[in-house]
Amino acid sequence: METRQMRCIVAIAEAGSLTRAAENLGLAQPALTQMLNRLESEVGTKLFTRTRRGATLTEAGLAIVDDLRASLAYGDAAAERVRAMGAGRAGRLTIGFVTHAVYEVLPRALRRLREAYPQLDISLREMSNAEQVEALEGGRIDIALLHPPVAVNARVHEKRLGEELLVAAVPASHQIGADGCVSLADIAAHGLVWFPSLQMSALRTQVLAAFRAAGHEVRIVQDANRTLTVLSCVAAGLGWSLLPSSVRALRHEGVRYAEVRDGAGLPPFELAAMWLARSRPAFADAFAEMLAA
Repeated sequence: METRQMRCIVAIAEAGSLTRAAENLGLAQPALTQMLNRLESEVGTKLFTRTRRGATLTEAGLAIVDDLRASLAYGDAAAERVRAMGAGRAGRLTIGFVTHAVYEVLPRALRRLREAYPQLDISLREMSNAEQVEALEGGRIDIALLHPPVAVNARVHEKRLGEELLVAAVPASHQIGADGCVSLADIAAHGLVWFPSLQMSALRTQVLAAFRAAGHEVRIVQDANRTLTVLSCVAAGLGWSLLPSSVRALRHEGVRYAEVRDGAGLPPFELAAMWLARSRPAFADAFAEMLAA
């Protein structure tokens, strides 16, 4: 059944009259009548009972009219989507992100993105640094929100989104100093729960170097590839950790946060956006601008 025929049947059903339906469709009534006669002949059954009072759906007509409405709605939505994509208003954007991005940067930018492109399909994937690099290189995500520095074997744009000081995550049962701080020696004594070397190798090296420069050797007692996993390990007493200060927004039972009294030499925890460099602007470019705003 052609789209034009479906529209005519729905119009007749809603108007209850061929005359009114023809007026609504902008057709001559004889043309609408001929179309209906041909269609009923093709399907082998009457779709309407026609009287002087108007036209009412037969059992066969009632059986299909809702399906016809749904088909027309799907078709109209698809056509609008094509028009929107042609005009650059719709499409798909797949965003990879580390947990740290959830605290402030990502929600704020997503609100702006939805306002600017209400028809855009957005796919969100929480991933580690290493997973995002691999997905970006393979084209499985369009933009990555991760912790630099990282090496990407593809031509990418990069935008730094800010940096934070590291704070200590310690078991809630531990009594800290009156100043609310802990020291690098305290952390070294309990061992460090941190992200695997393959995930943030450069930052991990910088953190360990800061301990050595302060005269302390710290041992990584537990690898954990997600922030929530790190906090769970700390709560379980497996060790202490160092996380960006915005982690304070993430309350976790059994964990408390404290500044590092002598942590001036610790590296900052940075967040950056990386996206594939393309020959013409894409949604990733627009989203990167919203992230930095």
